[in-house]
Amino acid sequence: MENTDIVQTAPSAHPLDWFVERLASGGDRIAFIHRDKRMRYDEVVERIAYHGRHLEQVGIARGEIVCVLADYSPDVFCFMLALAKIGAIQVPLTTESVVERSTALSVCGCDWQATFDAAGREVTIERYALPADNALLDQFREGGHPGLILFSSGSTGTPKAILHDMVTVAEKFRVPRAATVAIAFLMIDHFGGINTIIAITSSLGTVVTVGDRSVGTICRAIADARVELLPATPSFLTMMLSSGVWRDHDLSSLTRITYGTEVMPQSTLDRMRQVFPNVEFQQTYGLSEVGVLRSKSRPDGSLWVKLGGSGFETKVVDDVLWVRSQYAMVGYLNAPSKFDAEGWFNTQDRVEQDGEWVRIHGRVTDLINVGGQKVYPTEIEDVILTIPNVADVAVFGEDHALLGKMIVARVLTVEPEAIGDLKKRIRAECSQRLANYKVPSKVILADGPLYSGRQKKLRG
Repeated sequence: MENTDIVQTAPSAHPLDWFVERLASGGDRIAFIHRDKRMRYDEVVERIAYHGRHLEQVGIARGEIVCVLADYSPDVFCFMLALAKIGAIQVPLTTESVVERSTALSVCGCDWQATFDAAGREVTIERYALPADNALLDQFREGGHPGLILFSSGSTGTPKAILHDMVTVAEKFRVPRAATVAIAFLMIDHFGGINTIIAITSSLGTVVTVGDRSVGTICRAIADARVELLPATPSFLTMMLSSGVWRDHDLSSLTRITYGTEVMPQSTLDRMRQVFPNVEFQQTYGLSEVGVLRSKSRPDGSLWVKLGGSGFETKVVDDVLWVRSQYAMVGYLNAPSKFDAEGWFNTQDRVEQDGEWVRIHGRVTDLINVGGQKVYPTEIEDVILTIPNVADVAVFGEDHALLGKMIVARVLTVEPEAIGDLKKRIRAECSQRLANYKVPSKVILADGPLYSGRQKKLRG
């Protein structure tokens, strides 16, 4: 016979309590610099509790889907942690998200929508009530853990909805690293952005948030907040160099620049090393499906990198990188799993190997087939970027009746230049340094930046 006596027990520990306790240990250290205002770690903990009470009053329950429309700010971070503490499943989106909000929420559903104001301080929470029938979500809810849903860029089709366990995502940072002052460069709906902000705060560093990610805004923030770490994309660094804006600011506080999300042109890296000789440059590598690996760039200034770290394994099969991760996603909500039976994930990134070092050439899907010859766009871009008056370039393939694809270069110039003269100079330089089939058949003048609001190269 069952014992029906009521026994009072202490509330069980939340699996993210260690993280909040870590933040509390920061005391009066500066956690955030947002729009020139500073927030201490003890204030962060207070705001997490405040948002937790607000969520309880609204009635958001464990396992419910909450869409968070915002960019990074101290309160957005605290709100997301409060959501995680109650076991909600959150979908962070921004105005620059890779997928339309309606498309995203039709996949994962939505119970609530939380919209932050432009200052990132005040939040409006509204019922959304968009159901979604998804077996993986139902199974995940049974575990009671907080969830995180992100969307892939969808460059090869419909964006994939990627479900992560927030407890697993945070666990990677249980061992603290050295504290640093860093820019929150990658966005809130990007796994790299989530990874950066948890890494910095779990080590009691300082996160500097910005209103936009233009070169001028970033450089100004570095100078004003004495930023030590700039995580950026190669496209942003290329434009930073060509703009010359960096000359107008004191960037001497920088000690490290990390770059990832796309292939870095060697010419851009060489120029950055010349401009910032006292800065360490570190290539990073990660995917939303498996997390961000620990990386070590070869000290010779090349693009060779060593990947791995605790919880990660790598191997190369037919020149393609595979990763096995303890911090991998739970799964796709709208696509079959791409992990094999042993837990290995095909990254689709083509690489070269030199012992334990690898050099990443880009996604298999980015290769251009010219008459049966495989061409890496970044190899051609690397050459064109060394040509005077070229600010940036995007190389892509265009259909050709005989060759399958022909090489097209869309070029942004520093100063206006006749297209005929520019094409002659580009073809001459490429002919000297590349095989004939890699020389652009077509050159187009760009009328604006060649990267997206997410600071990634736009090709095609």
